[in-house]
Amino acid sequence: MTPTPTPAYSVRVRVRMVNRPGTLGRLAVAIGDVGANIVGLEGFVVTGSHLTDEIVVYCGSETHQQQVRAAIDALPDVEVLEWHDRTHVMHRGGKIEVVPSSPLNDQDDLAMAYTPGVARVCMEIARDTDVSYEYTIRKNTVAIVSDGTAVLGLGDIGPEAAMPVMEGKAMLFKHFGGVDAFPICVDTKDPDEIVAIVTALAPTFGGINLEDIAAPGAFDIEDRLVAALDIPVFHDDQHGTAIVTVAALHNALRLVDKKHEDLKVVVAGVGAAGVAVSKMLMAAGVRNIVGVDRRGAVHTGREDLNASKQWFAGNTNPDRLAGTITDVIAGADAFIGLAGPDLLTVDDVKSMATDPIVFAMANPNPEIRPELIADIAAVIATGRSDFPNQINNVLAFPGMFRGAFDARARKITESMKSAAAVAIAEVVGDAVRPDYIVPSVFDPRVAPAVAAAAAHAAREDGVCRP
Repeated sequence: MTPTPTPAYSVRVRVRMVNRPGTLGRLAVAIGDVGANIVGLEGFVVTGSHLTDEIVVYCGSETHQQQVRAAIDALPDVEVLEWHDRTHVMHRGGKIEVVPSSPLNDQDDLAMAYTPGVARVCMEIARDTDVSYEYTIRKNTVAIVSDGTAVLGLGDIGPEAAMPVMEGKAMLFKHFGGVDAFPICVDTKDPDEIVAIVTALAPTFGGINLEDIAAPGAFDIEDRLVAALDIPVFHDDQHGTAIVTVAALHNALRLVDKKHEDLKVVVAGVGAAGVAVSKMLMAAGVRNIVGVDRRGAVHTGREDLNASKQWFAGNTNPDRLAGTITDVIAGADAFIGLAGPDLLTVDDVKSMATDPIVFAMANPNPEIRPELIADIAAVIATGRSDFPNQINNVLAFPGMFRGAFDARARKITESMKSAAAVAIAEVVGDAVRPDYIVPSVFDPRVAPAVAAAAAHAAREDGVCRP
């Protein structure tokens, strides 16, 4: 099966064609015949017997891109002049930059922005470091910290390879939450070193967003930083995922008329995200959660569990089910995938309870392709932007930090996370339907709603600076 065409594998093609009726049509047919989708025509330039045109084509993979190229090259009246992978072009030179927020036009500006005037501000902060939140970037700046050990669905690819993701995260912080953010990719996997580095960097930032750090080290790092620092620390892979998943499940349950306390939920992936999602689901009332990792269902009878999975085993899987996903998913009301591609089969979904809910959130490729179960599952969600119901952390983290900063919160509390989940679900409101259980990431209501809810919860919890 040809992968679904997506902007992630789109190409921009400049072609030169013989100016003859039917040539453009043959080009379109050739591209369509190999399963790609033309989504843009940039306009024709006619030069006598030939014309040139730029087209944008969505493909499904790099192999698919090559198939499209071969199909175009096979046309006798069409010549490819330029061929660009749009995703790679976007990333050239990086995706963010630092720009000044104050003018620097003359000697007056220079004398205030730098020496000698800056010394007055420095001494003010030296007398009271809390003033740094008023006179520096701290009040609105987050460090995005990663060691590159658990990047998307790609695994341990290293800090350099993690940088494009962290740059993208910084873009999302700014666009959706008005929060300035900067990537800090560290060349160490040692939790002690990561904690030491972040602690040393903390005076520069108003908050810390931990990103793509593998479990179980991620739990230890976050716990220690929360204890050591008086600024918000948030491991987005855990808590951002959990917040949006809980919001999505809340609305999905409205559609199938089921209650949290009556559910059987199978969670594929018991890493940082899987554990955090399960904890929030339990707090929401779910009593029967079965987690599955690479070696099967997690239960108290297993002797190969790390500390976080031991906790998980002791608080989930009340029937001590064992075996693979196929062995434990029968009768489940919901599947939450946080693991990897193609782990779930059509027969697995058919074995679930009536009106099954399937959240296949692995990126870039889900646990099961949504089109395979469209006529079986009552509600389907993924982590991808090219399918309905994208469970995307961007619905949570920009608003969460916006609210924390607005409230001058010293930490992110459980109440703030729960309030954020409710706020996201309520944006959908009465418009909920099977293909709309979470709002679009571009819905302008989301970040302000999450920020207001998180700020209110922070004030109620008494964790804010005066």
